[in-house]
Amino acid sequence: MTMTSTLENQIKEFIVSTQQNASSYNEWMSISEAAKYVGVSYNTFVKFRNMGLKICEIDGIKRVSRKEIDTFLDTHSS
Repeated sequence: MTMTSTLENQIKEFIVSTQQNASSYNEWMSISEAAKYVGVSYNTFVKFRNMGLKICEIDGIKRVSRKEIDTFLDTHSS
């Protein structure tokens, strides 16, 4: 096995693993679930909200869309 094919296999495994991890989260998550999804603390995630991340709040229940999180992170990536 060449170094190139080993690297390609590692990349494929990473992609499959990432897709499986992302699919384990619901489309709409609580703030705590969303923070875990992104890999930050609850307080850091609240800062994201202050930076413009859209969160749905109905009768005090807060939910955030996985698509909204992904868009927010893409927008703030350099």
